[in-house]
Amino acid sequence: MTPTSQLAPELAPQLLLAWQDWASLFIHYLSLSLLAIGGAISTASDMHRFLVDEQHWLTDAQFNASIAIAQAAPGPNVLFIALMGWNVGLNAGGMLTGLLGVFTAMLGMLIPSTTLTYLAAQWGHRNRELRAVRAFKQGMAPIVVALLIAIGWVLTAANGSGMNNWPVWLLTALTTLIVWRSKIHLLWLLGAGALLGWFGLV
Repeated sequence: MTPTSQLAPELAPQLLLAWQDWASLFIHYLSLSLLAIGGAISTASDMHRFLVDEQHWLTDAQFNASIAIAQAAPGPNVLFIALMGWNVGLNAGGMLTGLLGVFTAMLGMLIPSTTLTYLAAQWGHRNRELRAVRAFKQGMAPIVVALLIAIGWVLTAANGSGMNNWPVWLLTALTTLIVWRSKIHLLWLLGAGALLGWFGLV
């Protein structure tokens, strides 16, 4: 793989990925798939660590754009996995490697979780009255919340100048409070964030 850590952060890295790199990408998503409690988005902080911080296969801008586009588009939010794979592939050579990135990331993310979910749902439905099953469901809630807070932290810290960018942190805190204490639909908050970004306020 070509070293990319010295490139300017706004530039897409130019990569040369060997088959071992593609296997590493696939295996990483296989392992994350089983941790995706509450959806694939809950593991995005570890994706950032792997793709941006360690491998330098994506820039912060590409990582954030993949999530933002997938969240704003109709359809399942797991589409951001496809966009990340697409961007890794584009950085590695073009359209064909982009498609390889999509299939590598999506298959890695979907195979284990889909299989486990199907089997667990069948078993859980048959045994839904067991105390252990009810306790498991209740115990997952704080884990999902913690994982979502972690990805919120990563996305906010990657935008701008870290802790010195107080408007972004203020917006994050305000949005969290609104989601927690009101019933305003998330699309309105996404639209408001897009307008603030459009006018360069955050």
